[in-house]
Amino acid sequence: MTGGGWEAQMTDAPATRDAPWPVALLSGKLKQYIDRLGTVWVEGEITQWGVSGGNVYGKLKDLDAEATLSFQVWSSVRARFDEQFKQGDRVIALVKPNWWVKGGSLSMQVFELKHVGLGDLLERLERLRTQLAAEGLFDAARKRRLPFLPGVVGLITGKDSDAEKDVLRNARLRWPAVEFRVVHAAVQGERTVAEVVAAIERLDADPQVEVIVVARGGGDFQNLLGFSDERVVRAAAAATTPIVSAIGHEADRPLLDEVADLRASTPTDAAKRVVPDVNEELVRVEQARARLGMRLQTILSREIDRIGHLRSRPALAETAWIVDRRAEDLTRWVARGAELVERTIDRQTHRIAELRGHLRALSPQATLDRGYAIVQGADGHVVRGPNDAPDGAELTVTLAEGALAAVSRGAVPSVHDAAPRPGSGSSRAVDDGE
Repeated sequence: MTGGGWEAQMTDAPATRDAPWPVALLSGKLKQYIDRLGTVWVEGEITQWGVSGGNVYGKLKDLDAEATLSFQVWSSVRARFDEQFKQGDRVIALVKPNWWVKGGSLSMQVFELKHVGLGDLLERLERLRTQLAAEGLFDAARKRRLPFLPGVVGLITGKDSDAEKDVLRNARLRWPAVEFRVVHAAVQGERTVAEVVAAIERLDADPQVEVIVVARGGGDFQNLLGFSDERVVRAAAAATTPIVSAIGHEADRPLLDEVADLRASTPTDAAKRVVPDVNEELVRVEQARARLGMRLQTILSREIDRIGHLRSRPALAETAWIVDRRAEDLTRWVARGAELVERTIDRQTHRIAELRGHLRALSPQATLDRGYAIVQGADGHVVRGPNDAPDGAELTVTLAEGALAAVSRGAVPSVHDAAPRPGSGSSRAVDDGE
């Protein structure tokens, strides 16, 4: 298809595989569609502002999302502006989308451009502050104590910035051995939020970093807005490492100050807060040592006096009486012990004599000593009657002194049976028998 440009090619016929649209036709339809949008007011941040031949070519970035549009300001329109603009400014613009058919690109033609009012920014900032405070991100109970002497200090700041030099110089003047882990990040402009968030996460993940300082020098309100961005604030709140905010000067209060564990008025003040002064600490050590020496001397003096007082008492002034008294007690106890032992021995000796007498009285030997004898049969059994020793039985007769062998001659009358009758002479026969 030739001649007539893209307008001559316009058709309502749908594009198909067999009848595709020419590129010019599609590009023309895009232009028609976009032109119907007309002019619109948009808000964003200027991230690029370049002047060429009196015309301005720049980029406008969304304040929250990752979205950017190119824009153009013709010199005739720019001449009507009563304000000066630069990169980093927040603005509202009346733009008309313009599709360039030949190049296939979209740009925004700016007809009006104004700074966002400070009141609007403050209102949005206050709404965000209220929201985050309601979530508890600013509560004092969340804030952590800084380590007394951190081994490694993380520092987030602009490369070769005055803030970086101030922090490093003042910290090393106070404690020369302090070690820093520096991460450079953009501190204004469109890259600020993403780079600061990444730096916080990086240092927070480093186990050697014990405290993180976010530092930036002074600047106008808009240049510091990146440190009030919700993403930066939430990244600081989520960090497990204590964070020190040192943004701007004393009067500057970005939202990062509210969520940080410590707010420093300036980068120099941050350096003084994160590390102690070695000279001051040496003075404190000497003072503590002096106080400890004085306290120890006081305790020793008091104890010496107390011991002297105890030694001056009569009980301790002359100590020989303790030995003498104990010697007397020992002599008395020894005598008492000897007396008790002798008494016990006498009593037991008497008791043994009594038992010996009882034993002798009950002993068979005593009976034998009185003239009795014990007759035993051949089997060793004691003969208790005539029936136990028939005639001719062998017997053993045990006397008081020794034993005799005997033979039984049968039963004989008992002494009682042979007793003489009155008036008879039988008593002599008995005597003969004995």
